[in-house]
Amino acid sequence: MPIDNCPHTFQVLATEVLPGYFASLQAAITQPFPASTLSNMKSASRAALLTVGRQSDFPGCYVFIDGTTPIYVGISRTVIRRLVQHLSTDTHFSASLVYRMASEDYPHEMKRDQAMKDEQFRRIFFQAQGRLQAMRFAFIEIPNDLELYTFEVYVAMSLDTDTWNTFRTH
Repeated sequence: MPIDNCPHTFQVLATEVLPGYFASLQAAITQPFPASTLSNMKSASRAALLTVGRQSDFPGCYVFIDGTTPIYVGISRTVIRRLVQHLSTDTHFSASLVYRMASEDYPHEMKRDQAMKDEQFRRIFFQAQGRLQAMRFAFIEIPNDLELYTFEVYVAMSLDTDTWNTFRTH
């Protein structure tokens, strides 16, 4: 029975569809984009889209790469907008990966809102964002929601990005 318009059985999804997407992502990882190309943009503007060779934003999976090591897997219904948020915004809501990186560098007991008002934490936050901006990223388009959500876990486990990926629910 299909869920969220995914026409595949779990068996086909696990043995054919996800490995096929993974092969596409691995190919994209061989030619990643410098994160700095999106780091000064404030939205998924036409300029941002053209920077990554796209005419419009799209649903899909993205990976941040530090040197040659994938460190984080994310998904979004608007991949380019999400990448811009990670790289350019200054809130814990939009730059949640940067917040986690900064919290690793500056452990604290503050709530997120409090931490973002703390001058020293904000300095660490922007340093972490600078590290992310020095990395590279790759992405692929995945239009089906169920395939996209399932693929995120598949890739995070396959690429061993457990330092920054977490699937705990609130």
